[in-house]
Amino acid sequence: MTFSLVAYDEATHSFGSVICSSSPAVAARCAHLADGAGAVHTQNVTDPRLGPRILELMAAGRPAAQAVDWVVAQTGQTADYRQLLAVDAGGRTAIHSGRRALGTVGEHQAGGAAAAGNLLASAAVPGQMVEAWHRSAGQPSEARLLAAFRAAMAAGGEAGPVHSAGLSVIAGYGWRVTDLRVDWSDDPLADLEALLAVWLPQRADYITRALRPQAAPGYGVPGDER
Repeated sequence: MTFSLVAYDEATHSFGSVICSSSPAVAARCAHLADGAGAVHTQNVTDPRLGPRILELMAAGRPAAQAVDWVVAQTGQTADYRQLLAVDAGGRTAIHSGRRALGTVGEHQAGGAAAAGNLLASAAVPGQMVEAWHRSAGQPSEARLLAAFRAAMAAGGEAGPVHSAGLSVIAGYGWRVTDLRVDWSDDPLADLEALLAVWLPQRADYITRALRPQAAPGYGVPGDER
């Protein structure tokens, strides 16, 4: 009941995640990112513990495929229920779709991007996400991730209605420079678009506030006189 994409943006050396589901708060359980390691999604009958394990292995230098294979081997038969996506610091990708993944399952990976889903309207959805990511090269990572989300929905998305979504980016600063979530909505794509329209023009200011507070711009709220 989820479709998603993880990707490495070579131009900005950042990692991105976009994910959508019919279940609530999908990004809280399924999206895992870490500077110096990469991005991982754990979906389809989710075990959120698997994401940090894969990230730890990739941070230690294992390629995405080795890290995913090791975690799958360690989890035994429960891996049959899981769908895992990973991209590592070298832009290498990996996907595991267990044989008990739900409904129509699809996956696609190319050029530092990996997409997969279950209970899909069409197995072609992940391929459309990856293509949209690559077509939007040169735009901010957040815009590229949103383009992938739009492409997934245009291709049919899930077989049923979707209700939650998340979009995250890490860019070498030690925290998620973008971390947006829609935990329950009748139109998570529209809500995520609206959130990103508010957030993206301010993102650089919040990075400055963290790294160089003396140079930080004002918040423009009552009581914040500069």
